Amino acid sequence: MAVELRKGQKVNLQKGSGKALGEILINLNWSQPPEKKFLGFSLGQQSIDLDLGCLYELKNGRKGCVQALGNAFGNLNAFPYIALDGDDRSGACTSGENLRVNGKYISELKRILVYTFIYEGVANWKSADGIVTVKCPDSQDLIVRMDDYGSNKKMCAIAMLENQNNETFSVEKLVRFFDGHSQMDRAFGWGMKWVAGRK
Repeated sequence: MAVELRKGQKVNLQKGSGKALGEILINLNWSQPPEKKFLGFSLGQQSIDLDLGCLYELKNGRKGCVQALGNAFGNLNAFPYIALDGDDRSGACTSGENLRVNGKYISELKRILVYTFIYEGVANWKSADGIVTVKCPDSQDLIVRMDDYGSNKKMCAIAMLENQNNETFSVEKLVRFFDGHSQMDRAFGWGMKWVAGRK
């Protein structure tokens, strides 16, 4: 059974009695806009390439990001204890894109801001119909729908994970839109410097 979060709602991931927090899987799936036709002829479609990523802040103050842009795929078993599986450029991969967080190192992690941005294609969030699912052992799946479609900005802060007494993470639905990384960074007080990147 899954729980769908409302905007601004915050819940804690659960863990089994006496167990450490397990691996957290954050999955992004989206759809491609339908093919346009006129008088029976195909006009093609403008595909959308959504990228999943996150900003992280450790308890020791180290900060950074994990994303395909700039080939910053992270590492699950060493700093920063967060890894991106790959880069689905089409939206056709049934498994979508996945961020993994190593729950064994929760005492090292302070907060994680999960985001997605449109790398290619127009900012048509309604057609993309993005859904983020947060999975953790012993916890119900948490679903965050990108259901605020009134933005033409290409970046969306989806959810914030925050360390709760080194025991678990709280997950809050955000769905806030920005022009880019630096604007989102300022909104959440990360304080990093940004340069243009490619993949």
